[in-house]
Amino acid sequence: MSTEKLRVAAIDLGTNSFHMVVIEESEGKGIVEIDRVKDMICIGRGSISTKKLDPAAMEAGVAALRNFIVLATQLHVPADNIIAFATSAIREAENRQEFIDMVRRETGLRVKIISGKEEAQFIYYGVRNAVMFRDKPDLLFDIGGGSVEFIIADKSEVYQLESRKIGVARMMERFLTTDPVSKHELKLLEQFFAAEIFDSAEKAHKLGVTRAIASSGTAENIARMIRPGKDADSVDGLNQTGFTRQEFESFYKSVISMDRSARRKLTGLDEKRVDLIVPGLILINVIFREFNLKEVVISDSALREGMVVHYIASMRGRGGNGQLDIRRQSVIELAHRCNWHEPHSRQVARLSLMLFDQLQPLHELKPRYRELLEYAALLHNIGVFISISAHHKHSQYIIMNSDLRGFAPAEIEIIGNVARYHRKQPPSEKHPLYSQLKPSHRRAVDVLSGILRVANGLERGHRQNVISLTVRDEPKRIVIDALTRFEPDIELWAVSGHKRWLEEVLGKPVEIKAAVQE
Repeated sequence: MSTEKLRVAAIDLGTNSFHMVVIEESEGKGIVEIDRVKDMICIGRGSISTKKLDPAAMEAGVAALRNFIVLATQLHVPADNIIAFATSAIREAENRQEFIDMVRRETGLRVKIISGKEEAQFIYYGVRNAVMFRDKPDLLFDIGGGSVEFIIADKSEVYQLESRKIGVARMMERFLTTDPVSKHELKLLEQFFAAEIFDSAEKAHKLGVTRAIASSGTAENIARMIRPGKDADSVDGLNQTGFTRQEFESFYKSVISMDRSARRKLTGLDEKRVDLIVPGLILINVIFREFNLKEVVISDSALREGMVVHYIASMRGRGGNGQLDIRRQSVIELAHRCNWHEPHSRQVARLSLMLFDQLQPLHELKPRYRELLEYAALLHNIGVFISISAHHKHSQYIIMNSDLRGFAPAEIEIIGNVARYHRKQPPSEKHPLYSQLKPSHRRAVDVLSGILRVANGLERGHRQNVISLTVRDEPKRIVIDALTRFEPDIELWAVSGHKRWLEEVLGKPVEIKAAVQE
C-alpha cells in the first residue's frame, strides 16, 4: 500500500448549499482536514415545482465552483483528486445536463449525479467517521433542501438506506405560504412528513431504536440555538453533542409561532435559514414523535466526508465497509499534527494501562475510563508543540479545542484534564476546567492522572526502559515491581516525586522497586 500523502477535495452540490472539504491523508496521520468552504446559493430555488434550474442560479453555481477549484488548486490538490457529487435538486431537474455541461465547460470539473440511495450510503460513511456507533441500532438522518436520507445502522450492520423527497426547501415551496406558519399548514405538513417516514419508523420500532444521529446544517443550526441553555458545555465543537426530546420540544414551542422578524433575532440562527428553519423544526418534531426517540446527537460529518472516505479507500485499495476505530484514529491524527514523540508517548500509555488494570480493585473505575486514560497518555505531551514551558496546560487546551471525533464532550473534558495533570500541580477545585466536572468525573480524573504521573515518571529517560510492571496490594502499602532493560536510576529518581498524588488518591503509600532483566 502506498504511504505517500494524498490530498483530496470533495464538493457536495446540494439543493441549498455547495460545500467543499479539503483533506490530506497519509498512513501515519490518517485523515486531516485542511480547509472547508460553503456557499449557500440555493440552486434548487423554484426548481421543485418547475423541474428546471433557474439560469441565474446556474450561473451562481458555476461561479461558486470556480472559486472552490481555485482554492483547492492553491492548496495543492491535484485536478484528478477534486471530486464533485450533485444531489436532489440537480438530479431531478430536466435541464440538469445543461448545468453539468456548463460546469464542465467553464471549470473543467466533472460532476457526478448520484441517486438518493447512493447519497444515503455516502452519508453513512461520513457519519461513521465522526460518531461512535453502538451495539444497538441508531437512526441516522440528513435534512437536505430537496431530500432527507434515513439510515438505520449499528456498529456492525446497516439495516436501511432510504431517501425521501421531503427536504426543507421542497416542503417550504410546496406547503408554506403563511408567516408565522398557520395551524392549517402546520397540520398538513406534519401529516405529509408522518406518511413519508412511516415505513422507516416501523422498521426502527422493531429494531428498538431510541437515538438518532443528525448530520445536516439544519440540525446543527437547531442544536446551536438550543445549546446556550445547556449547563456544562465547555467544548466548542458540535460533533456528538445534541439535544433531548424535552429540550427540543421546549425550544420548538417557543419558536414555531414566531414570524420572520422575530426569528431573525434568535441567537445562533443562520441568516439564510430564517425561513428554511420552519419546515426543519416541524420535521424534527415529527421525527421525535414518530420514531419515539429520546435524543438526537449531531454529526459534523456527512455526505462530502463520506465521499472522501470512500474515495481514499478506493485509491488505497482498502475495503470501504469496515467499521473504523474513529476515536483512536482521531487521537493519533491529533498527535501527529502536534509532532508528538511517538515512542515515549506509546510507552507511557502502555505503562498506564498496566497500572490501571492491576490497580482496578483499589480504584474501582469502570472499563470505559481505561480507554480515556490511554488517549490522555498518548496526548499528554502534545502541548510541547506550542511551548515546553507549561506544556501540560497547552496539552489540555489543544485536546479540548480540537474536535476529537467520536467522543462526547464530557469524555474530551476528562482526557484534557488527565493530560493537564500529568505533571506539576495535582487537580484542584481552584482550577475552573476541573471544578466544573461532575463529582464522578472529578474522581476519575484524580485516579487517572495519578496513574499517568507514575507512568510518566517511569519513562522519564525517554528510553522505553521499563519492560513490565507487577502490582502487589499489601495491607499497609502498594508495591510496584518494575522489570527493566538497563539500570533504572533515572526512572526511580523521577517516579519518587511523581507518586505522591496516586498515594493520596488511593489512600496508601506506593513503593517502586526495580530489577534489571537478566
